[in-house]
Amino acid sequence: MKKKLFPKKQWVTGILAVVWMVVFLAGCGLEKTDNRKLDDLAYTILEDKEVPQEFLAVIEERKEQIFKLTYTDEENLYIAVGYGVQQTGGYSISINACYHTQNAIYFDTTLIGPSKGEQVNDAKSYPYLVIKTKNLEKNVVFE
Repeated sequence: MKKKLFPKKQWVTGILAVVWMVVFLAGCGLEKTDNRKLDDLAYTILEDKEVPQEFLAVIEERKEQIFKLTYTDEENLYIAVGYGVQQTGGYSISINACYHTQNAIYFDTTLIGPSKGEQVNDAKSYPYLVIKTKNLEKNVVFE
């Protein structure tokens, strides 16, 4: 009498495991994203009076904390970055990058503190920046 290498029960279990893996992995996939820079975006840095009132109200509500927000209308995209409450004045924000790829808009800023020896106001400040650019209907990635 020959001894079976794999009993029938192990074959059934193995086949069920393979079927389960195929079903489970059928919904998985990879989306190829193209993060190559296409072009720098032209933008305008806005003063508070130039920011849409709805958006300015949201900024005012959140200015105590760090925030990254966007707002769109038919033609324009508004991007805002805030650095929360600071104990003194004298802060500024530099824009390091504002460009788009095939899939998204990339926006990067840095908070710059007062220079050594600079006269600063001792009152709390809430540094933030709002820019306006063309609405390209892409997601914004804050770097």
